[in-house]
Amino acid sequence: MALRSDWSGQACPIARTLDVLGDPWVVLILREIFTGNRRFDTLKHSLGIADSVLSGRLAGLVEHGLLAKSAYAGAARPRVEYVLTEKGADTLPVLHALSLWGRKHTVPPEQGATMRFYCLECGNESHSADWCVDCARPLTVETTGWRRARSPEILLELRSAGR
Repeated sequence: MALRSDWSGQACPIARTLDVLGDPWVVLILREIFTGNRRFDTLKHSLGIADSVLSGRLAGLVEHGLLAKSAYAGAARPRVEYVLTEKGADTLPVLHALSLWGRKHTVPPEQGATMRFYCLECGNESHSADWCVDCARPLTVETTGWRRARSPEILLELRSAGR
């Protein structure tokens, strides 16, 4: 899923990571999956992404083992939704680090409207990508909640993202 080059064989772990996560659509798809948005049509609608681009990125995420397909009932033809694997859940600190960097170094379109993440163990907002600075617990899918800019009044618990 490399953007320009195949960096999968590089000694540098940053280059190898970019080989998997270096496409902006991939990171945005992961963000949506973490919030429980797991179906193709809702991902397409939420992201405003072309079918072919979404199909390709989802296939790559499955191929790299970050997502797994899970069949769901209720449709005339078989359909799947995408769920995080353990490997996919391990990208959470990466998304948090991107969010922290963006809050510090970019300007949101509306003042005050920005994504924030919280430790569900103590309830405090976190300012670290991978652990709660207040209660010293790791921030995982099980212990993290997000308040998104478009609905800051709702605390999305990420616990269900991998289920």
